Amino acid sequence: MRVIRVSSVDFVRFTWLNKKEDQEIEEEEDDDDDDDDEEEEDVSYDDIPPIQPVEDGERYYTNPTIWIGVLPETLTGAVARELSKDIHAFLDSLQVQNVDIAYRESVCKTLPGHDPALFSPVEDGDPLKNVIDNVSVSLSLPIAGRKTTMQGTLGPYFRVGDKLYAITVRHNVFLRDGDNELYSPSSESAPKKEVLVMGAPAFTNYLASIQALIGMHIDSVESLEKKINTLRTRVQDGINVQESQTKLDENEAELAKTRTKIDSLKKFFVDIKKSWSKPKDRVIGFVRWAPPIGAGVAPHRYTRDLCVIELYKDKFKHMIGNVLSLGPELSRSKLKALMYERNDIPSEFKYPDDGLLTLRGMLTAYQVNNPNTLNLQGDRIHRVLKRGFTTNTTVGTLTRFMSFVRKYFTTGNVESLEVPILSHEHDSGTFSKGGDSGSLIVSALGEFVALLTGGTSKGTDGSDITFATLFEWVWELVKEEFPGANLYFDDLKEFLADVA
Repeated sequence: MRVIRVSSVDFVRFTWLNKKEDQEIEEEEDDDDDDDDEEEEDVSYDDIPPIQPVEDGERYYTNPTIWIGVLPETLTGAVARELSKDIHAFLDSLQVQNVDIAYRESVCKTLPGHDPALFSPVEDGDPLKNVIDNVSVSLSLPIAGRKTTMQGTLGPYFRVGDKLYAITVRHNVFLRDGDNELYSPSSESAPKKEVLVMGAPAFTNYLASIQALIGMHIDSVESLEKKINTLRTRVQDGINVQESQTKLDENEAELAKTRTKIDSLKKFFVDIKKSWSKPKDRVIGFVRWAPPIGAGVAPHRYTRDLCVIELYKDKFKHMIGNVLSLGPELSRSKLKALMYERNDIPSEFKYPDDGLLTLRGMLTAYQVNNPNTLNLQGDRIHRVLKRGFTTNTTVGTLTRFMSFVRKYFTTGNVESLEVPILSHEHDSGTFSKGGDSGSLIVSALGEFVALLTGGTSKGTDGSDITFATLFEWVWELVKEEFPGANLYFDDLKEFLADVA
């Protein structure tokens, strides 16, 4: 009997682009001069059909592949060959052909980080756009336990009556080698397990990032001032006066905008350092309920890694509900291209004018398994996105097939089914890293999809596959514990009246 230490099993298909060899073009068909004498018809933009983007080469697709993750240094080539024979024999008995078997070393792990009222979100173009999210009421706040070092991400908000709560994963605020017992304080007088925005290292790095941005703008001011002096001299000397004056006006306007940004950022930095530096000033709530972390939990065999935070409403008096900031890192055009490559069919994803995606609805297990959108190659997929503490806004591919995951402990092995998210094939970055756990994964329509819990990797802090728990089930667990729980805030003015 062969014994291997499997960590995950996924059903995938690999693809890559084989570039064409460099060669001369013998003849350009469009340069044919035979019809030069014919009068060309006037054509408007609206008369031209959508042009599909093309890839410069031939895209290769592997067969559907059973991708087996094994613990490092636990599988030999000989055993892999024998195991593949057994799997193919089983597939043959089912009359399933043309399926490949592949192996990789991987370790399934959770994604903790390495070791005043929150602000309203701001719109694109605001001087604070690049720095506000860490202290804003939009989703994906960076959080840490007050007495623990792990850094994670806060998930969606919900309400029960006039109380405000949020969901994250348990391992963000509880030590992994702790007792893993149900945490549910029985009285208000019990000591609170407090949660704050940004642990100490994260807060220090946040301040440093604001200073770095200010420094970048100061460098821009120096460059603009030199350009302006040069252009003024040209205008005075009568050199290309019209062009020089136009460029002078543009650079003077840009200089004024940059100075405004610097002033706003300096004021913001002083405010944050003065009002948020002490840990007690960054406390936003406390753990109200955290069931034990479980793998293969009945009836679906999902992972249960869940924690509910009761939030201090006065910290969230500017809240706008479950709204995801798309952040400044990806341009509007880049994010739209990642979410939807086709232009012959209208995209489900509509980039909000203010850069804030309002969430509504929930993707069911059936919808996950039966996507109704196609990528450029005609494959049925779901594009999903998330915003996390470490990797900010990323776009990935939600597969139709659940991942089988096995984790190894000294006390025994545990197995579970996970919602897998693959990195985008047109983006070299990973979908998640340590510190992103607890992030809410959403669909192109702004539907709740899954709660990010971990991933597989070996030797890096990024995940080759991100794992999450279907939010439909997470929400069932929350509603059992919090009757009347509601994800929507249709009358925020009334809900926040007691802290207005």
